[in-house]
Amino acid sequence: MALAIFDLDHTLLNGDSDYLWGEYMVAHKIVDETEYKRLNRLFLEDYQRGELDNHQYLQFALKPLTLHPIEKLYDWRQDYIENWIKPRIATGTPNLLDKHRQQLDEMIIVSATNLFITAPIAELLDIPNILSTEPEIIDNRYTGNYLGTPTYKEGKVTVLKQWLESRDHNLDDAYFYSDSINDLPLLEQVAHPVAVNPDDALEEIAQQRHWPVKDLRS
Repeated sequence: MALAIFDLDHTLLNGDSDYLWGEYMVAHKIVDETEYKRLNRLFLEDYQRGELDNHQYLQFALKPLTLHPIEKLYDWRQDYIENWIKPRIATGTPNLLDKHRQQLDEMIIVSATNLFITAPIAELLDIPNILSTEPEIIDNRYTGNYLGTPTYKEGKVTVLKQWLESRDHNLDDAYFYSDSINDLPLLEQVAHPVAVNPDDALEEIAQQRHWPVKDLRS
């Protein structure tokens, strides 16, 4: 039994659930259409280049959660998962997850996207463990702050190793599936790195290091 670690966006999903949540809020007039849409796109482009200021982005992404009652946010989120995320589960995702279930591997999502978005997606995919940037809640309201180390770049390694301290697993037999050059720090830590639908930078490294490359989109 090994540890099977999955990135979420553009790996198990055809799309970025964080960016799409921003688009959902724009479409439903939860945020200012022009300004939020513009900044959401700019932050996505920074991420794709590996140049994202993650703290600045989290301030931007978590602020809308502070403006509404948590019950209303959860209603919107349920609609978002049903109508925007379910159709974007990659075609090959169920078979990949089933393979690891049949091997009795322990499965976990490690995603830079915040837990407000990722928790119900992990439940949808029936993946029992998730490590994701955790928004702070005080008195049943989101504060706009986050707790602990964000699960981004080297932060994924830090948070995962903390989680492993109370587990029987280590990274010596672990798989990690990711699309992004931003996940290179964790890909370099595991026994079985797999590039899934990789961006150009990750695909080049995967070829150089003879890592498996998978396409879950078809």
